[in-house]
Amino acid sequence: MKKRYLFLVTVLCLIAVVFSGCGQPPAPQETVEVTRGELILSVSVSGNLEMPHQIDLSFDTPGTVKEINCSEGDRVSEGQVLARLDVPSLESTLKMREIDYEVAEINLMRTIYPYYTNIYATDLPGAWLALEEAQSNLEDAMKLLEEGSDDEAGALLQRVDDSLLAARKKSQYRPWAVPFSVKLLELQVNQAEIALDMAEAEIDKASIIAPFSGIIASIGIKEGQNLSTMNYTAPVITLIDPDEIKMDGLIDEIDIAQVHEGLEAIIVLDALPDEDVKGEVSFISPSGTVQMGVVSYKTTISLKNLKGNLKDGMSATAEIVIDRRDDVLLLANRAIRGSWSEPWVEVLSDEGQVEQRQVVLGLSDGRDTELISGLSEGEKVVLPPLSLSFSHFGG
Repeated sequence: MKKRYLFLVTVLCLIAVVFSGCGQPPAPQETVEVTRGELILSVSVSGNLEMPHQIDLSFDTPGTVKEINCSEGDRVSEGQVLARLDVPSLESTLKMREIDYEVAEINLMRTIYPYYTNIYATDLPGAWLALEEAQSNLEDAMKLLEEGSDDEAGALLQRVDDSLLAARKKSQYRPWAVPFSVKLLELQVNQAEIALDMAEAEIDKASIIAPFSGIIASIGIKEGQNLSTMNYTAPVITLIDPDEIKMDGLIDEIDIAQVHEGLEAIIVLDALPDEDVKGEVSFISPSGTVQMGVVSYKTTISLKNLKGNLKDGMSATAEIVIDRRDDVLLLANRAIRGSWSEPWVEVLSDEGQVEQRQVVLGLSDGRDTELISGLSEGEKVVLPPLSLSFSHFGG
């Protein structure tokens, strides 16, 4: 009897607990706030940063490294000598060729060479006679003009022009045959100049000269190191231009129709997530790449606001901006109910009342949607249960 009584009391207590729980106020409704900001519709592409303007430099002749005029990390200018080999035989040859050239020039200048400037002889008597004839005709023409004989004066003026033309031709009357001895010395000067150019070219092979301005990325030699015929052609200095950076990636054929050259790109770097890096689509390959049945197109993005901490090879993701809205009202897609043609929301008032309201939507990025009308900034919108949210807007 006592056991039955205890069981009955226990059951009554459980029933009381259940009913007392049902009497509790409902849990507060989850809401999101209407905010103001920018909305960007973009196509994503992943890839790596690349500094395309870089080169591995080497010597063109064997020898011993005489001097290295740069260090890793140095910024150098185009034409700057970065390193040089010790090649005394080539330097001696160059000096001899310089002397030969100077001697050949001196020998030529000791002839009549300094006294002529072209290959034409001047017929001075003929030129003077033509000028005298022109002057005489001009005087006669002036007299005829004073007498009013314009036609006859015009004919004489034409003869003046003919006389002046004849005087000009007489000044360069016939080709002047340069004396053989002078011509021979001219050829010797040309020959010495060619030999000097060849010696300078050989010296240039013993030097590494910066072909463009940039930063020394690496140096693989030391002063005093001997470079033999087996290894002198190996790259010894790497030069990179950090002022040109691009990013290559692949875009799916579904999205490529929306992308064109000139579009803005926002780039996020895995190593520097806080950096604000922007770029521009500079190239889209007309040829598709097929990987596992998926067609994609190589797309190049050129970076604009370059910063010193960007490195070659960094992993990056670019959002190519297809469309954007600035300073617009935004609402999370999961707060929108109904269909795209007839969307509506439930708005929670300050008094806790829920009001159903029609809204007009604009651009959507798949997470947030632009609100054209129906809501104001700061209003709170009730989130529907996940099972009731419209599939287009989703979570």
